[in-house]
This record gives sequence, C-alpha cells and structure tokens, in this order.
Amino acid sequence: MRIWAKIFKDNHLIKDITIEDYSKETRTHKVFDALEKACLYFDLEKPIWLESNVRDFKRNAKTRFTKDSFIEDVPFDYMEFHVIEED
Repeated sequence: MRIWAKIFKDNHLIKDITIEDYSKETRTHKVFDALEKACLYFDLEKPIWLESNVRDFKRNAKTRFTKDSFIEDVPFDYMEFHVIEED
C-alpha cells in the first residue's frame, strides 16, 4: 500500500510525503500507521477523524483534514491523505 500525504496553503502544495507499507497488517492498521508517520514527518499531532473524513475516505480512499480536525493551530489550510496504491 502507498499513501500520499500533502499539506496545502492557499491552494499550493507546501509539503508532501509518500508512505509505503507492504506488511501483512490490515488495511485499517496500515492507514493509521501511515497517518502517524506523516504527522511525525510534518511535526503535527494526529488529526481527529470527523464523520465527513470517514465518509470521504470510505468512498474515495482520500480525505482532507482541515484546521477543524486538529486540536492545535496549524499553519496550513488542509492536509490531504490519499491511498494511491492498494496491496
């Protein structure tokens, strides 16, 4: 599985990372592990999965975490989290 995490400000890509996980873990574990790795890379706390995030991710394998998803103040508009390749 490959997941692409991107941070945007004013509709410009500021920072991104691609995380690969080809372990035997479940899809859910891989997604949460990738989100944790992306947040470590971006030096962020993990965002809260709001109902809209869960719905978007189930439907499109992609979601946007806006400032509302973070407890701390973040210096960007949103973080996009997207599965780009499944096992």
